[in-house]
Amino acid sequence: MDIDSGLKILNIKSTEESGHTQMESEESSALKANDKEKEEITESMDKLHIEESSSGLAGSSSINFKRKPVIIIVVGMAGSGKTTFMHRLVCHTQSRNIRGYVMNLDPAVMTLPFAANIDIRDTIRYKEVMKQFNLGPNGGILTSLNLFTTKFDEVISLIERRADHLDYVLVDTPGQIEIFTWSASGAIITEAFASTFPTVVTYVVDTPRSANPMTFMSNMLYACSILYKTRLPLVLAFNKTDVAQHEFALEWMQDFEVFQAAISSDHSYTSTLTNSLSLALDEFYKNLKSVGVSSVSGAGIEAYFTAIEESAQEFMETYKADLDKRRAEKQRLEEERQKENINKLRKDMEKSKGDTVVLNTGLKDREARIRAAMMDEDEVQEEDIDEDDDFERLSEEEDVIDEDEDEVTLHEKDIGGMVQPRETMN
Repeated sequence: MDIDSGLKILNIKSTEESGHTQMESEESSALKANDKEKEEITESMDKLHIEESSSGLAGSSSINFKRKPVIIIVVGMAGSGKTTFMHRLVCHTQSRNIRGYVMNLDPAVMTLPFAANIDIRDTIRYKEVMKQFNLGPNGGILTSLNLFTTKFDEVISLIERRADHLDYVLVDTPGQIEIFTWSASGAIITEAFASTFPTVVTYVVDTPRSANPMTFMSNMLYACSILYKTRLPLVLAFNKTDVAQHEFALEWMQDFEVFQAAISSDHSYTSTLTNSLSLALDEFYKNLKSVGVSSVSGAGIEAYFTAIEESAQEFMETYKADLDKRRAEKQRLEEERQKENINKLRKDMEKSKGDTVVLNTGLKDREARIRAAMMDEDEVQEEDIDEDDDFERLSEEEDVIDEDEDEVTLHEKDIGGMVQPRETMN
Protein backbone atom coordinates (compact mmCIF):
# COMPACT_ATOMS: atom_id res chain seq x y z
CA MET A 1 0.00 0.00 0.00
CA ASP A 2 2.77 2.44 0.91
CA ILE A 3 4.59 1.69 -2.35
CA ASP A 4 1.45 2.30 -4.38
CA SER A 5 0.71 5.58 -2.62
CA GLY A 6 4.29 6.70 -3.15
CA LEU A 7 4.07 5.92 -6.84
CA LYS A 8 0.82 7.86 -7.08
CA ILE A 9 2.40 10.89 -5.41
CA LEU A 10 5.38 10.72 -7.78
CA ASN A 11 3.04 10.49 -10.76
CA ILE A 12 1.07 13.52 -9.56
CA LYS A 13 4.25 15.55 -9.03
CA SER A 14 5.58 14.59 -12.43
CA THR A 15 2.32 15.61 -14.08
CA GLU A 16 2.34 18.92 -12.21
CA GLU A 17 5.95 19.59 -13.17
CA SER A 18 5.23 18.78 -16.80
CA GLY A 19 2.20 21.09 -16.67
CA HIS A 20 4.35 23.90 -15.25
CA THR A 21 7.02 23.43 -17.89
CA GLN A 22 4.37 23.42 -20.60
CA MET A 23 2.86 26.68 -19.27
CA GLU A 24 6.30 28.28 -19.08
CA SER A 25 7.05 27.27 -22.65
CA GLU A 26 3.72 28.70 -23.79
CA GLU A 27 4.39 32.01 -21.96
CA SER A 28 7.88 32.26 -23.44
CA SER A 29 6.52 31.61 -26.92
CA ALA A 30 3.82 34.27 -26.39
CA LEU A 31 6.43 36.78 -25.21
CA LYS A 32 8.56 35.99 -28.24
CA ALA A 33 5.54 36.49 -30.50
CA ASN A 34 4.78 39.84 -28.85
CA ASP A 35 8.39 40.95 -29.21
CA LYS A 36 8.31 39.91 -32.84
CA GLU A 37 5.11 41.89 -33.42
CA LYS A 38 6.64 44.96 -31.76
CA GLU A 39 9.72 44.64 -33.94
CA GLU A 40 7.54 44.41 -37.03
CA ILE A 41 5.55 47.47 -35.95
CA THR A 42 8.77 49.40 -35.31
CA GLU A 43 10.10 48.42 -38.73
CA SER A 44 6.86 49.50 -40.40
CA MET A 45 6.97 52.80 -38.50
CA ASP A 46 10.55 53.31 -39.66
CA LYS A 47 9.45 52.63 -43.21
CA LEU A 48 6.85 55.38 -42.84
CA HIS A 49 9.67 57.72 -41.67
CA ILE A 50 7.88 58.42 -38.37
CA GLU A 51 10.14 59.22 -35.46
CA GLU A 52 9.48 59.14 -31.76
CA SER A 53 9.82 62.89 -31.38
CA SER A 54 9.96 65.74 -33.87
CA SER A 55 11.88 68.10 -31.58
CA GLY A 56 15.13 67.44 -33.36
CA LEU A 57 13.60 68.25 -36.71
CA ALA A 58 11.97 71.36 -35.32
CA GLY A 59 15.27 72.59 -33.97
CA SER A 60 17.08 71.93 -37.24
CA SER A 61 14.41 73.74 -39.31
CA SER A 62 14.52 76.97 -37.33
CA ILE A 63 14.21 80.10 -39.41
CA ASN A 64 17.37 82.13 -39.93
CA PHE A 65 16.38 85.67 -38.98
CA LYS A 66 18.10 88.49 -40.85
CA ARG A 67 18.59 92.06 -39.63
CA LYS A 68 18.47 93.44 -43.16
CA PRO A 69 16.50 94.43 -45.15
CA VAL A 70 13.80 96.27 -43.18
CA ILE A 71 10.31 95.55 -44.48
CA ILE A 72 8.07 98.65 -44.72
CA ILE A 73 4.40 97.78 -45.22
CA VAL A 74 2.45 100.88 -46.29
CA VAL A 75 -1.28 100.91 -45.54
CA GLY A 76 -3.81 103.72 -45.63
CA MET A 77 -7.37 104.75 -46.37
CA ALA A 78 -8.47 105.21 -49.97
CA GLY A 79 -7.53 108.70 -51.09
CA SER A 80 -4.90 109.28 -48.40
CA GLY A 81 -2.11 109.47 -51.01
CA LYS A 82 -0.64 106.05 -50.29
CA THR A 83 0.58 105.26 -53.81
CA THR A 84 2.00 108.77 -54.23
CA PHE A 85 3.77 108.35 -50.90
CA MET A 86 5.23 105.07 -52.15
CA HIS A 87 6.46 106.86 -55.26
CA ARG A 88 8.20 109.45 -53.09
CA LEU A 89 9.89 106.72 -51.03
CA VAL A 90 11.15 105.02 -54.19
CA CYS A 91 12.52 108.30 -55.53
CA HIS A 92 14.22 109.02 -52.21
CA THR A 93 15.94 105.63 -52.09
CA GLN A 94 17.18 106.02 -55.64
CA SER A 95 18.47 109.57 -55.10
CA ARG A 96 20.29 108.63 -51.84
CA ASN A 97 21.75 105.39 -53.23
CA ILE A 98 19.73 103.39 -50.73
CA ARG A 99 19.32 99.81 -51.85
CA GLY A 100 15.57 99.37 -52.07
CA TYR A 101 13.24 96.65 -53.30
CA VAL A 102 9.66 97.43 -54.33
CA MET A 103 6.65 95.14 -54.14
CA ASN A 104 3.09 95.84 -55.30
CA LEU A 105 0.21 93.85 -53.75
CA ASP A 106 -2.66 95.80 -55.32
CA PRO A 107 -4.06 93.71 -58.19
CA ALA A 108 -6.68 96.30 -59.22
CA VAL A 109 -4.38 99.30 -59.81
CA MET A 110 -4.28 100.31 -63.47
CA THR A 111 -0.94 102.12 -63.57
CA LEU A 112 1.87 102.61 -61.07
CA PRO A 113 4.08 105.72 -60.98
CA PHE A 114 7.04 103.55 -59.99
CA ALA A 115 8.58 100.30 -61.17
CA ALA A 116 7.92 97.27 -58.96
CA ASN A 117 10.40 94.41 -58.62
CA ILE A 118 7.58 92.05 -57.61
CA ASP A 119 4.11 92.85 -58.94
CA ILE A 120 1.02 90.80 -58.13
CA ARG A 121 -0.40 91.78 -61.54
CA ASP A 122 2.30 89.69 -63.22
CA THR A 123 0.90 86.58 -61.53
CA ILE A 124 -2.81 87.24 -60.98
CA ARG A 125 -5.22 88.75 -63.50
CA TYR A 126 -7.74 90.68 -61.48
CA LYS A 127 -10.49 90.87 -64.10
CA GLU A 128 -10.18 87.18 -64.95
CA VAL A 129 -10.61 86.35 -61.27
CA MET A 130 -13.76 88.47 -61.13
CA LYS A 131 -15.15 86.81 -64.25
CA GLN A 132 -14.22 83.25 -63.29
CA PHE A 133 -15.52 83.38 -59.71
CA ASN A 134 -18.38 85.81 -60.42
CA LEU A 135 -17.14 88.39 -57.90
CA GLY A 136 -17.41 92.11 -57.40
CA PRO A 137 -14.46 94.54 -57.16
CA ASN A 138 -13.66 93.96 -53.48
CA GLY A 139 -14.21 90.20 -53.73
CA GLY A 140 -11.93 90.09 -56.77
CA ILE A 141 -9.15 91.93 -54.92
CA LEU A 142 -9.48 89.67 -51.88
CA THR A 143 -9.49 86.47 -53.94
CA SER A 144 -6.51 87.66 -56.00
CA LEU A 145 -4.58 88.37 -52.81
CA ASN A 146 -5.51 84.94 -51.43
CA LEU A 147 -4.27 83.23 -54.59
CA PHE A 148 -1.01 85.18 -54.47
CA THR A 149 -0.51 84.27 -50.81
CA THR A 150 -0.43 80.57 -51.67
CA LYS A 151 2.96 81.17 -53.33
CA PHE A 152 4.29 83.74 -50.89
CA ASP A 153 7.02 81.41 -49.62
CA GLU A 154 8.67 81.86 -53.01
CA VAL A 155 8.57 85.64 -52.52
CA ILE A 156 10.29 85.29 -49.14
CA SER A 157 12.97 83.02 -50.58
CA LEU A 158 13.53 85.50 -53.42
CA ILE A 159 14.09 88.35 -50.96
CA GLU A 160 16.33 86.14 -48.80
CA ARG A 161 18.64 85.53 -51.74
CA ARG A 162 19.01 89.30 -52.21
CA ALA A 163 19.04 90.20 -48.51
CA ASP A 164 22.75 91.04 -48.38
CA HIS A 165 22.31 93.64 -51.14
CA LEU A 166 19.15 95.36 -49.83
CA ASP A 167 18.40 97.96 -47.16
CA TYR A 168 14.62 98.30 -47.45
CA VAL A 169 11.71 96.44 -48.99
CA LEU A 170 8.79 98.78 -49.75
CA VAL A 171 5.43 97.00 -49.88
CA ASP A 172 2.39 98.73 -51.38
CA THR A 173 -0.96 97.25 -50.28
CA PRO A 174 -4.44 97.41 -51.86
CA GLY A 175 -6.35 100.69 -51.71
CA GLN A 176 -9.16 99.05 -49.72
CA ILE A 177 -7.38 98.92 -46.38
CA GLU A 178 -9.73 96.40 -44.78
CA ILE A 179 -8.91 93.82 -47.46
CA PHE A 180 -5.31 93.67 -46.27
CA THR A 181 -5.53 94.43 -42.56
CA TRP A 182 -8.49 92.18 -41.69
CA SER A 183 -8.09 89.29 -44.14
CA ALA A 184 -6.34 85.98 -43.62
CA SER A 185 -4.01 86.64 -46.56
CA GLY A 186 -2.91 89.96 -45.05
CA ALA A 187 -2.13 88.27 -41.74
CA ILE A 188 -0.17 85.50 -43.50
CA ILE A 189 1.90 88.01 -45.49
CA THR A 190 2.62 90.14 -42.42
CA GLU A 191 3.65 87.15 -40.29
CA ALA A 192 5.80 85.75 -43.11
CA PHE A 193 7.71 89.02 -43.31
CA ALA A 194 8.00 89.46 -39.54
CA SER A 195 9.31 85.92 -39.02
CA THR A 196 12.25 86.54 -41.36
CA PHE A 197 13.04 90.27 -41.39
CA PRO A 198 12.48 93.35 -39.19
CA THR A 199 9.04 94.61 -40.21
CA VAL A 200 7.43 98.02 -39.68
CA VAL A 201 3.91 99.11 -40.62
CA THR A 202 3.28 102.64 -41.87
CA TYR A 203 -0.22 104.08 -41.63
CA VAL A 204 -0.73 107.00 -44.02
CA VAL A 205 -3.14 109.68 -42.73
CA ASP A 206 -4.86 112.32 -44.87
CA THR A 207 -3.88 115.45 -42.90
CA PRO A 208 -6.39 117.97 -44.38
CA ARG A 209 -9.33 115.65 -43.70
CA SER A 210 -8.09 114.91 -40.18
CA ALA A 211 -8.56 118.57 -39.24
CA ASN A 212 -12.06 117.48 -38.21
CA PRO A 213 -11.79 116.01 -34.66
CA MET A 214 -14.23 113.20 -35.52
CA THR A 215 -12.21 112.15 -38.59
CA PHE A 216 -8.99 112.44 -36.60
CA MET A 217 -10.38 110.11 -33.91
CA SER A 218 -11.52 107.61 -36.58
CA ASN A 219 -7.98 107.51 -38.00
CA MET A 220 -6.46 107.05 -34.57
CA LEU A 221 -8.84 104.18 -33.77
CA TYR A 222 -7.94 102.48 -37.03
CA ALA A 223 -4.23 102.97 -36.33
CA CYS A 224 -4.71 101.45 -32.88
CA SER A 225 -6.53 98.44 -34.35
CA ILE A 226 -3.72 97.88 -36.89
CA LEU A 227 -1.12 98.03 -34.12
CA TYR A 228 -2.83 95.38 -32.02
CA LYS A 229 -3.83 93.27 -35.01
CA THR A 230 -0.34 93.02 -36.54
CA ARG A 231 1.66 93.26 -33.27
CA LEU A 232 4.34 95.19 -35.14
CA PRO A 233 5.86 98.67 -34.75
CA LEU A 234 3.65 101.38 -36.26
CA VAL A 235 4.65 104.73 -37.72
CA LEU A 236 2.03 107.38 -38.45
CA ALA A 237 2.77 109.35 -41.63
CA PHE A 238 0.65 112.52 -41.82
CA ASN A 239 0.61 113.02 -45.57
CA LYS A 240 -0.15 116.16 -47.63
CA THR A 241 1.60 118.57 -45.28
CA ASP A 242 2.07 120.85 -48.28
CA VAL A 243 -1.73 121.45 -48.11
CA ALA A 244 -2.19 121.50 -44.32
CA GLN A 245 0.42 121.27 -41.57
CA HIS A 246 0.19 118.42 -39.13
CA GLU A 247 1.15 120.30 -35.93
CA PHE A 248 -2.50 120.42 -34.81
CA ALA A 249 -2.63 116.60 -34.86
CA LEU A 250 0.56 116.29 -32.82
CA GLU A 251 -0.83 118.82 -30.33
CA TRP A 252 -4.09 116.88 -30.01
CA MET A 253 -2.11 113.70 -29.35
CA GLN A 254 0.11 115.32 -26.73
CA ASP A 255 -2.40 117.57 -24.90
CA PHE A 256 -5.79 116.15 -24.03
CA GLU A 257 -7.25 119.53 -23.05
CA VAL A 258 -6.52 121.04 -26.46
CA PHE A 259 -8.44 118.24 -28.14
CA GLN A 260 -11.31 118.73 -25.69
CA ALA A 261 -11.42 122.43 -26.58
CA ALA A 262 -11.59 121.53 -30.29
CA ILE A 263 -14.74 119.43 -29.78
CA SER A 264 -16.34 121.60 -27.08
CA SER A 265 -18.50 123.46 -29.60
CA ASP A 266 -20.20 120.22 -30.66
CA HIS A 267 -22.66 118.76 -28.13
CA SER A 268 -23.83 115.74 -30.13
CA TYR A 269 -23.51 112.11 -29.12
CA THR A 270 -20.57 111.71 -31.52
CA SER A 271 -18.57 114.41 -29.78
CA THR A 272 -19.25 112.84 -26.38
CA LEU A 273 -18.05 109.47 -27.66
CA THR A 274 -14.96 111.07 -29.22
CA ASN A 275 -14.16 112.79 -25.95
CA SER A 276 -14.34 109.47 -24.07
CA LEU A 277 -12.23 107.67 -26.66
CA SER A 278 -9.52 110.34 -26.52
CA LEU A 279 -9.07 109.53 -22.83
CA ALA A 280 -8.71 105.80 -23.63
CA LEU A 281 -6.15 106.45 -26.40
CA ASP A 282 -3.93 108.69 -24.30
CA GLU A 283 -1.62 105.78 -23.43
CA PHE A 284 -1.61 104.69 -27.08
CA TYR A 285 -0.28 108.09 -28.19
CA LYS A 286 2.73 107.96 -25.85
CA ASN A 287 4.44 105.03 -27.61
CA LEU A 288 3.52 106.07 -31.16
CA LYS A 289 5.93 107.58 -33.65
CA SER A 290 4.41 110.30 -35.87
CA VAL A 291 5.97 112.29 -38.69
CA GLY A 292 4.62 114.78 -41.21
CA VAL A 293 5.49 114.18 -44.85
CA SER A 294 4.64 115.60 -48.25
CA SER A 295 4.55 113.17 -51.13
CA VAL A 296 4.67 116.06 -53.61
CA SER A 297 7.57 118.11 -52.24
CA GLY A 298 9.37 115.36 -50.34
CA ALA A 299 9.37 117.26 -47.06
CA GLY A 300 9.76 115.09 -43.97
CA ILE A 301 11.05 111.99 -45.77
CA GLU A 302 14.38 112.08 -43.89
CA ALA A 303 12.53 112.21 -40.58
CA TYR A 304 10.36 109.36 -41.75
CA PHE A 305 13.32 107.05 -42.46
CA THR A 306 14.80 107.99 -39.07
CA ALA A 307 11.54 106.87 -37.45
CA ILE A 308 11.70 103.65 -39.49
CA GLU A 309 15.21 102.88 -38.20
CA GLU A 310 14.10 103.49 -34.61
CA SER A 311 11.09 101.23 -35.13
CA ALA A 312 13.29 98.50 -36.63
CA GLN A 313 15.51 98.67 -33.54
CA GLU A 314 12.41 98.50 -31.35
CA PHE A 315 11.29 95.45 -33.30
CA MET A 316 14.56 93.65 -32.54
CA GLU A 317 14.42 94.54 -28.84
CA THR A 318 10.72 94.10 -28.03
CA TYR A 319 8.53 92.70 -30.78
CA LYS A 320 10.86 89.91 -31.89
CA ALA A 321 10.87 88.38 -28.39
CA ASP A 322 7.08 88.26 -28.40
CA LEU A 323 7.12 86.83 -31.92
CA ASP A 324 9.58 84.11 -30.91
CA LYS A 325 7.44 83.28 -27.89
CA ARG A 326 4.32 82.90 -30.03
CA ARG A 327 6.21 80.82 -32.58
CA ALA A 328 7.58 78.53 -29.84
CA GLU A 329 4.09 78.06 -28.42
CA LYS A 330 2.73 77.25 -31.87
CA GLN A 331 5.60 74.80 -32.44
CA ARG A 332 4.92 73.13 -29.08
CA LEU A 333 1.27 72.63 -29.91
CA GLU A 334 2.22 71.21 -33.30
CA GLU A 335 4.65 68.75 -31.68
CA GLU A 336 1.98 67.63 -29.22
CA ARG A 337 -0.44 67.08 -32.07
CA GLN A 338 2.15 65.02 -33.98
CA LYS A 339 2.95 62.91 -30.91
CA GLU A 340 -0.73 62.28 -30.35
CA ASN A 341 -1.16 61.15 -33.96
CA ILE A 342 1.91 58.89 -33.75
CA ASN A 343 0.68 57.27 -30.54
CA LYS A 344 -2.73 56.77 -32.08
CA LEU A 345 -1.17 55.19 -35.15
CA ARG A 346 1.00 52.91 -33.01
CA LYS A 347 -1.99 51.73 -30.99
CA ASP A 348 -3.95 51.06 -34.16
CA MET A 349 -1.08 49.03 -35.61
CA GLU A 350 -0.68 47.03 -32.39
CA LYS A 351 -4.40 46.40 -32.34
CA SER A 352 -4.50 45.25 -35.96
CA LYS A 353 -1.28 43.17 -35.50
CA GLY A 354 -0.12 43.95 -38.99
CA ASP A 355 -3.30 42.76 -40.68
CA THR A 356 -4.85 44.65 -43.57
CA VAL A 357 -7.47 47.05 -42.29
CA VAL A 358 -10.29 48.21 -44.54
CA LEU A 359 -11.02 51.85 -43.84
CA ASN A 360 -14.66 52.82 -43.63
CA THR A 361 -15.14 55.89 -45.76
CA GLY A 362 -18.85 56.07 -45.07
CA LEU A 363 -19.76 55.73 -48.75
CA LYS A 364 -21.46 52.37 -48.27
CA ASP A 365 -23.51 53.70 -45.39
CA ARG A 366 -24.37 56.71 -47.48
CA GLU A 367 -25.45 54.53 -50.39
CA ALA A 368 -27.52 52.40 -48.03
CA ARG A 369 -29.19 55.49 -46.61
CA ILE A 370 -29.92 56.80 -50.10
CA ARG A 371 -31.32 53.40 -51.14
CA ALA A 372 -33.50 53.25 -48.02
CA ALA A 373 -34.72 56.77 -48.64
CA MET A 374 -35.59 55.90 -52.25
CA MET A 375 -37.48 52.80 -51.08
CA ASP A 376 -39.37 54.90 -48.55
CA GLU A 377 -40.27 57.38 -51.30
CA ASP A 378 -41.50 54.51 -53.52
CA GLU A 379 -43.61 53.15 -50.68
CA VAL A 380 -45.05 56.60 -50.02
CA GLN A 381 -45.86 56.99 -53.72
CA GLU A 382 -47.52 53.55 -53.80
CA GLU A 383 -49.55 54.46 -50.73
CA ASP A 384 -50.56 57.71 -52.39
CA ILE A 385 -51.61 55.79 -55.52
CA ASP A 386 -53.60 53.30 -53.43
CA GLU A 387 -55.27 56.15 -51.58
CA ASP A 388 -56.12 57.83 -54.89
CA ASP A 389 -57.62 54.56 -56.21
CA ASP A 390 -59.65 54.11 -53.03
CA PHE A 391 -60.82 57.68 -53.25
CA GLU A 392 -61.87 57.27 -56.88
CA ARG A 393 -63.61 54.00 -56.07
CA LEU A 394 -65.44 55.59 -53.14
CA SER A 395 -66.39 58.60 -55.23
CA GLU A 396 -67.79 56.33 -57.96
CA GLU A 397 -69.78 54.33 -55.38
CA GLU A 398 -71.09 57.55 -53.87
CA ASP A 399 -72.16 58.73 -57.34
CA VAL A 400 -74.04 55.43 -57.89
CA ILE A 401 -75.71 55.72 -54.49
CA ASP A 402 -76.71 59.30 -55.23
CA GLU A 403 -78.25 58.23 -58.55
CA ASP A 404 -80.19 55.43 -56.82
CA GLU A 405 -81.41 57.86 -54.20
CA ASP A 406 -82.54 60.23 -56.90
CA GLU A 407 -84.48 57.43 -58.63
CA VAL A 408 -86.06 56.37 -55.36
CA THR A 409 -87.18 59.86 -54.50
CA LEU A 410 -88.66 60.35 -57.93
CA HIS A 411 -90.54 57.04 -57.66
CA GLU A 412 -91.89 58.02 -54.30
CA LYS A 413 -93.04 61.33 -55.69
CA ASP A 414 -94.74 59.57 -58.58
CA ILE A 415 -96.40 57.19 -56.19
CA GLY A 416 -97.43 60.03 -54.01
CA GLY A 417 -98.80 61.80 -57.01
CA MET A 418 -100.72 58.69 -57.90
CA VAL A 419 -102.04 58.10 -54.40
CA GLN A 420 -103.17 61.62 -53.72
CA PRO A 421 -105.60 61.74 -56.63
CA ARG A 422 -107.04 58.39 -55.61
CA GLU A 423 -107.58 59.72 -52.09
CA THR A 424 -109.28 62.81 -53.47
CA MET A 425 -111.45 60.71 -55.72
CA ASN A 426 -112.56 58.62 -52.77
